[in-house]
Amino acid sequence: MGTVTILDEGKIIALERSGKTLRFHAMWLRDNAWDDATRSSSNGQRLIALRDIPADTHVSAAHLSSDGKLQLTFAPENKTIGFDAGWLSAHAYDGRALAAPGWVPETTELWDSGLMNRVPIAELPALQREENVLAGWLGEVARFGFGKLTGGPIEDGALFDVVDLFGYVRETNYGRKFEVRTEVNPTNLAFTGLGLQAHTDNPYRDPAPTVQVLYCLESSAAGGENMVVDGFRAAHRLRAENQRFFDLLATYCARFEYAGEAGVRLQSRRPMIELAPDGELIGVRFNNRSMAAAVDVPFDDMADWYAAYRRFGEIIDDTAMEVTFRLEPGEAFIVDNTRVLHARKAYSGTGTRWLQGCYADKDGLRSRLAALQAQPEPTS
Repeated sequence: MGTVTILDEGKIIALERSGKTLRFHAMWLRDNAWDDATRSSSNGQRLIALRDIPADTHVSAAHLSSDGKLQLTFAPENKTIGFDAGWLSAHAYDGRALAAPGWVPETTELWDSGLMNRVPIAELPALQREENVLAGWLGEVARFGFGKLTGGPIEDGALFDVVDLFGYVRETNYGRKFEVRTEVNPTNLAFTGLGLQAHTDNPYRDPAPTVQVLYCLESSAAGGENMVVDGFRAAHRLRAENQRFFDLLATYCARFEYAGEAGVRLQSRRPMIELAPDGELIGVRFNNRSMAAAVDVPFDDMADWYAAYRRFGEIIDDTAMEVTFRLEPGEAFIVDNTRVLHARKAYSGTGTRWLQGCYADKDGLRSRLAALQAQPEPTS
């Protein structure tokens, strides 16, 4: 069952289970208690602030009960609270080694063109009808950063059905949705069949939209395949080739700007490769069309920064990095816009291509997935 030991005059306890010892601070334990006076039983939110816990909190008594609970008495409150030993093991912070900058969690799987035959795909009606199918598909979208949908209705605004699976539309100056109409032989140069370099959308926003949905309504043109690239995989490849290049793009901010319509001037200042304070790779912003002048890079590093920017773009453009697929009417794809870059191939011949797009937020997707995963397994 294990043992528990009080250390440092009660400021720390050591829990030994299955041959492994984990230490916890008394203040951390008291703050993370799940008793009814500390947490709401209906929503799990804290009922007290840290100021309500005595600064000299320490453990005065500790033992493991027969049901596996760790019973701790906190002084000076003289309050005994039970902790699930399994929960403590799952939330242990003792012994965690610092990972190299650019690390990603185990739930994130990096990929390149080898994923071509494993694209996360599901039928929209099945996702709307069966929660287990939705949980599986959302799990793959979270793991790989994108997914494809088939079998949807061919009607204006059908892309909102996709967002309804997990969250809400994020409205921007482009509206709740935007039109992507392309004619191969256009009467207006605004409707061009030229290919687009892989990019993340709206890097000039702060925060940038974290989810994008593109939904196909017409597809009579030859070519025009959609393409996605794992920006995290590209960043890891850059790091493996040239650590200095990776560090430069992660250290200095690029600037992005959009002023394409009256009354709008969107600006942001973020690194192309964004790391959390502990070095986790949390975002990529790459869009040559929206790049403003870089002014945050010191003079002595500017030449190398541009070399790093160029090499990052070459890696992104490498066909060995891309997964391509064609969207037919009633099909859509979704991307994590903080990680996965998207593009389209050029068109040829005659015909039209009409997609509708919208934005949503990743926290909604993660919330829906976590809620589905937390549901108990159905009994037979």
